[in-house]
Amino acid sequence: MTGRRVFTRPARLAAILPYLWMVLFFLVPFAFVLKISLSQTAIAQPPYVPLFPLDQGWQAFRAALAQLDVANFSLLTSDDLYVLSYLRSLTVALTATALLLVIGYPMAYAMARLPARWQPLAMMLVIVPFWTSFLIRIYAWINVLQHDGLLNTVLLKLHIIDRPLVWLATDSAMYLGIVYSYFPFMILPLYATLARLDGALLEAAADLGCSRLKAFWLVTVPLSLPGVGAGVLLCFIPIVGEFVIPDLLAGSDRMMIGQTLWLEFFTNKDWPVASAIAVVLLLVLLVPLLVYEKLQRRQLDGAR
Repeated sequence: MTGRRVFTRPARLAAILPYLWMVLFFLVPFAFVLKISLSQTAIAQPPYVPLFPLDQGWQAFRAALAQLDVANFSLLTSDDLYVLSYLRSLTVALTATALLLVIGYPMAYAMARLPARWQPLAMMLVIVPFWTSFLIRIYAWINVLQHDGLLNTVLLKLHIIDRPLVWLATDSAMYLGIVYSYFPFMILPLYATLARLDGALLEAAADLGCSRLKAFWLVTVPLSLPGVGAGVLLCFIPIVGEFVIPDLLAGSDRMMIGQTLWLEFFTNKDWPVASAIAVVLLLVLLVPLLVYEKLQRRQLDGAR
């Protein structure tokens, strides 16, 4: 038996498995959510109609199919609650991602320039704190930022302030929690890209008369853009749908879309509207992914 025949079937299976995974755990659940988003709310269990009774024949299925409409999507555009929630989520995600990039890039650059024996230690210092439960870390920030918490106590002891300040239930606390929680997702792809850069390119730039700052902008930054794009996507996409951090650290006057989604699902029991929110959110998040994929393809075509 030839080697080609031995490895053809496993190779085909390995190629099919990712697509099978996407169909089973993404497309099929998305189809259910899309179907619910086109249904009507009902005081029942489950709280929507129609239910597509497959056991009652094709006529019943067609009748249920005819009841689907886009009224829930129309509601999202006509109610300021949903529009403002989307806008706030995008604003918070863009701002937090920019902060993460501004803080994370210099740190990743410094880690990549450390001696080889110190780089694993630096990586561990970034990762180890995040082995603790996510909720425990957010509740720890509540204890730090509350009225009589650690931050106000230290500032009072140092005579920087004369009375406790309000930190908790503010946008500042929310941004602090988001930047802290998503920091490794920005650091890791940046570090991986910067650590692979060829130092000979910087030496060549110096030989051609570039200063260190100019070589950084003309050589290091362009070559690190794939890591920047990966870090931005890894942070921006989950931050848009973030629920826990805004709910625990931010004020309740303005909600992000994750909080609105929770409200519709578990408080209002309006599954169709909540599903419509989720569908639109997914479509919004597909935009940066498609842009990134197009840029990556253009870069690969240019490299050829």
